[in-house]
Amino acid sequence: MADINTHSLVAEKGFLDIELDPTLDLFAEIEKLKKEKNAIVLAHYYQEPDIQDVADYIGDSLGLAQKAQSTDADIIVFAGVHFMAETAKILNPKKKVLLPDLNAGCSLSDSAPPALFKAFKDKHPDHLVITYINCSAGMKALSDIICTSSNAQKIVESLPTDQKIIFAPDKNLGAWINKQTGRNMVLWNGACMVHEIFSLEKITRLKVRHPNAKVLAHPECEEPVLAVADYIGSTTGILKYSQISDAKEFIVATEAGILHQMQKSNPEKTFIPAPPNNSCACNDCPYMKLNTLEKLYLCMKYETPEIDMDEELRLAAKKPIERMLEISAKYGL
Repeated sequence: MADINTHSLVAEKGFLDIELDPTLDLFAEIEKLKKEKNAIVLAHYYQEPDIQDVADYIGDSLGLAQKAQSTDADIIVFAGVHFMAETAKILNPKKKVLLPDLNAGCSLSDSAPPALFKAFKDKHPDHLVITYINCSAGMKALSDIICTSSNAQKIVESLPTDQKIIFAPDKNLGAWINKQTGRNMVLWNGACMVHEIFSLEKITRLKVRHPNAKVLAHPECEEPVLAVADYIGSTTGILKYSQISDAKEFIVATEAGILHQMQKSNPEKTFIPAPPNNSCACNDCPYMKLNTLEKLYLCMKYETPEIDMDEELRLAAKKPIERMLEISAKYGL
C-alpha cells in the first residue's frame, strides 16, 4: 500500500493504493498537467523549495489574493494552507480550486472560531472589524475589511482616527499596528504558533556571533523580538529588504521557507533562521509543510481535493476582501 500521508488526499475517490513511479519526473509532469488543464499553481513563500520552484507565482497572502483574483486559469492549485485556498474560491466561484492536502490548516486561523468571535464582536457594536487574512471564511464573513501584513497599517491609517476598531485574530500584529499608528484597536487574543516560538535569548546570542547581521522580523512575532529587529515587515517586505540592503548577513524571524527565495535572489549573502525556544533546529510551519511535490502532482492529476463553499457564506466573505483589494489598489500596495 502506498504511503498514507502521501496519498490521503485522494483516499475518498479510491486512489489510496496508487504507487508513484520513482523514476517519474514530477516537475515535467506537473508542467504538462498545467498546460493540459489550463491550471495555475500558486505557492506561498513558506512552501518547500521544490514546490516554490514549480509554482507559476510565489507570494505572500496579499500577492496570492491579487493573483487569484486576476488569473484566467480554469483550475487554481493552491500550494499553501486552507484559508488561502478558501480565499481563492471566494474570489473565483466558477473556477476549480484545489488544495494538495486538506489537513493544511493554520494555528492562527484556528485561534479565532467564528461563533466565539461573533459573541466578542456583539459586545463592541460600534466597532469596525478589520480581520487579518489568516482566518476562515466564517471569520471573513463577520468582518468589514480584510488585511494582510503587507497592507494592514495602510488600511488602518485610511480610516478616520476616531473610528473604533476591532482587530483580529493576531494580537501581535494588532499591537504592532497600534504602536505604529497611535491607535487603540481592541485586539482578539490570537497568535501564530510559528511566530510566537522565536527565542529572544537565542537571537541575542546569534547577534553576538554575527554582530553585523540584520535582524528581519515578521510583525506576527512577539514584541520583545520585534524590539530587536532592524526591519519589521511582511514576508514580501522581508524578502525585498534583504535584496536592497548592503548587509551580508541576516537573522530571519519568520517561517524558514522564505529563506529559499532569499538565497536564490542573493546567493552571495548569508541567511540564518532565527532559533526557536524549543529543541527543534528549524522554524517550519507544520501545516505548510504538509504539502509535498508528490501531493501536488496527484492533486492536479485527479483534481482533488477541491475547495467548495456555501454561496451565502462566499458572498459575505467576499465583501471585506474586495474592500481590502480596493484600498490596496488605491495605495499601490
